[in-house]
Amino acid sequence: QVQLVESGGGLVQSGGSLRLSCTVFGTYINGNTMGWYRQAPGSQRELVAHITSGGITNYADSVKGRFTISRDNAKNTVYLQMNSLKPEDTAVYYCKRRSTISTSQDVWGQGTQVTVSS
Repeated sequence: QVQLVESGGGLVQSGGSLRLSCTVFGTYINGNTMGWYRQAPGSQRELVAHITSGGITNYADSVKGRFTISRDNAKNTVYLQMNSLKPEDTAVYYCKRRSTISTSQDVWGQGTQVTVSS
């Protein structure tokens, strides 16, 4: 069974940094696009960043220049380095392994809470 486990969330002051990790168990990530999403209370889940199997990255406009997504296929892990955090970055952050076959086979992690105080 494929399982994604996120870690690294927490409480940080505005302007601070956090590094999220997402480790995948039960399968490999080498050939998959991996993504970070977030969902704030009362809002829809939104894409934060994704990284393709070839290392091409894409970011939401709201985090460009502040967040960096990276991957270590040998560790089956994807990272999200978050700098210059703002209160509006407060949300539950989720990791997703995008299926190469169908979106119905995408796998999500359980999420990790990030809270940025002003």
